[in-house]
Amino acid sequence: MSGLVVFIILVALIFDFINGFHDAANSIATVVSTRVLSPMQAVAWAALFNFIAAFGFGVSVATTIGKGVVHPEAINEYVIMAGLLGAIAWDLITWYYGIPSSSSHALIGGLTGAALISAGVSALIPAGIYKVLLFLVLSPLLGLVLGFGIMVVVIRLFWRARPGRVDILFRRLQLVSAALYSLGHGTNDAQKTMGIIAGLLFASGYLGREFYVPTWVILSAHAAIALGTMAGGWRIVKTMGMRITKLKPVGGFCAETAGAATLIFTAIAGIPVSTTHTITGAIAGVGATTRLSAVRWGVARQIVWAWILTIPLSAAIAAALFVLIKLLYL
Repeated sequence: MSGLVVFIILVALIFDFINGFHDAANSIATVVSTRVLSPMQAVAWAALFNFIAAFGFGVSVATTIGKGVVHPEAINEYVIMAGLLGAIAWDLITWYYGIPSSSSHALIGGLTGAALISAGVSALIPAGIYKVLLFLVLSPLLGLVLGFGIMVVVIRLFWRARPGRVDILFRRLQLVSAALYSLGHGTNDAQKTMGIIAGLLFASGYLGREFYVPTWVILSAHAAIALGTMAGGWRIVKTMGMRITKLKPVGGFCAETAGAATLIFTAIAGIPVSTTHTITGAIAGVGATTRLSAVRWGVARQIVWAWILTIPLSAAIAAALFVLIKLLYL
């Protein structure tokens, strides 16, 4: 394996680490804001299930990323390097300002931006791009609807129960829902890095004639995202867990369960969605069951703007980096 390919694999794993660091809030914001776990306990719990996700949900999302968004023949080492660096740059910018943007869409934006500059519009696969854009809208809506629906069901089931007993029960149940959400987060987001690495190996001729994801790539990607989650991302935790709406353990359980259901379904279906979008929608859906004014829609609007800008801005950064890399190395 060439030194350049090894270097790009390391960059991809660094992106995966930053993805976990950046998106730790998605897994732990609700369980921290409801004070079910301390921040350190929460990140350890989430990281454990991020890694366990390597053993049960396949590689459908990785296949979509590896050969479903950009034509494999348009991918080379420099396209992937520029795409990764563009995504990393956008993740760090949004982390610094505490904005819960999507690492997934930053990666897709970076890859498409670099591929466009390298090979033109023909490098892109329209069906794959449409799927990503469709679920950019649908994933938060699914989270919102499921969060609202699960919360309504729980309210109906426990409306006569004493608040203290409900709180104790859902503090325990939130450990389960947080674990399920971390499984969904791990399988969906780690697979995106797997897809990038497998695409690089395939384009470089190291996988032979058939595209597949080697076992060592699967384990490396899940280890990197788990370590990133362990490192935390406290600026975004505050936004996700405390600024959108005020949550109690029962609300945290419903939001995490809704998010987990959405992420696991889309991972099995091979659809790369944003864990950030999904859990934000679920939290807003839970908050809306109290009253619409319980959701701080101004904060939600700022987050939506970050979602809209993520793909084009990460694509622009990656395109500029590709030009720079081309000048330096080609």
